[in-house]
Amino acid sequence: MKILNKDELQIAEGVLQKHFPKSLKVYGFIYGINRNKPSTLEVIVDTWPDFKVIICRPDAKNKRALVFMKKVTYYSMDNRILRKMLTEENAIDWSTYFIIGGFDISHASMLKEVSSDREVNNRWYTSVHLLYLPDSSCLTSPAADSELESRISSLNLSHVDLVNKTWKFGGNKQGYMNIKNLISNFPSCCITDGQGQPVSWILVYDYCAMGLLYTLPEHRGRGYAKVLVSTMARRLHTEGYPVYCYVEEDNMVSYKLFKNLGFTEDSSFRAAWFEFNC
Repeated sequence: MKILNKDELQIAEGVLQKHFPKSLKVYGFIYGINRNKPSTLEVIVDTWPDFKVIICRPDAKNKRALVFMKKVTYYSMDNRILRKMLTEENAIDWSTYFIIGGFDISHASMLKEVSSDREVNNRWYTSVHLLYLPDSSCLTSPAADSELESRISSLNLSHVDLVNKTWKFGGNKQGYMNIKNLISNFPSCCITDGQGQPVSWILVYDYCAMGLLYTLPEHRGRGYAKVLVSTMARRLHTEGYPVYCYVEEDNMVSYKLFKNLGFTEDSSFRAAWFEFNC
C-alpha cells in the first residue's frame, strides 16, 4: 500500500474522472483536499501509479480526525485486491467506530464477512440512489421571478444552529461541528424571508455532493427546492465541482425532484452506508 502525496493526489483526481459516476465520492473528497479544503483523511492505494483500489481513511496524524466522525470510503476496480487490503494489509483500523459510506451495495456481503471474521459488529445505515449531472446543458431551470431571485443567498455561521436542528442526522454537537465546517468551507445556497432569515437551503458535503436540502414546513409547496438545486448545480459547474447527490431509496420526493431537473443515474449501481463497532 502507498499513502498518496500532494502531487500524486492531483494525478489520482484525473484518473477517477474516467470512472464516473461510481468513483464520484472518492473523487469528491480528493477534489476538496486538492483545493486545500480542511480534511481529516489520508488517501491510500494498492499500487502506484496503476492503482486498482483507492481508499480514503482517517489520518491518524490529523488532530481534527479525533473530533469528527471517522469516515471511510473507497473505489475499487478489483474486488480481490480490495478484500486483500481489508483483511491482510490493515488498510482500515477495525478497532474503533467508523462508517463506510457510498460503497457499491454489491460489496455488502463481503464487508459483512470481513467484519464478522474480525468479530466487529456492523449495522446497515442506509442505501441510496446516486444521481449526477454530467453536463450543465442537461439541467432544467425552473422559472423564478425577480422577487424570488433577490432572496437567493448563501448561508453563514449564524445559521448553523437552524440547519443542525432540522438535519435528519444532526441535532447534536457533532452535527453542529459538521455543518459549521461545511458552511465555512463549501458552497451553500438559501432562500430567505422578508427578515433575511433562511427558510429553504442546500449545502455541499465535504465529498462535494449536494445535500441537507430542506425547506421549513410553513414555506413548502412554493418550488423553493427546485430553484435551490438548479441554482446550486449551475454554481458548482461554473466553479468546477462535480455535480451529484445521494438520495435515500425511500425518499421518492427528492428522487423525482432531481430526476425532473435533469439528473441521471447508472441503473446498475446503488450505494450504501455501513457503521462498524456501533
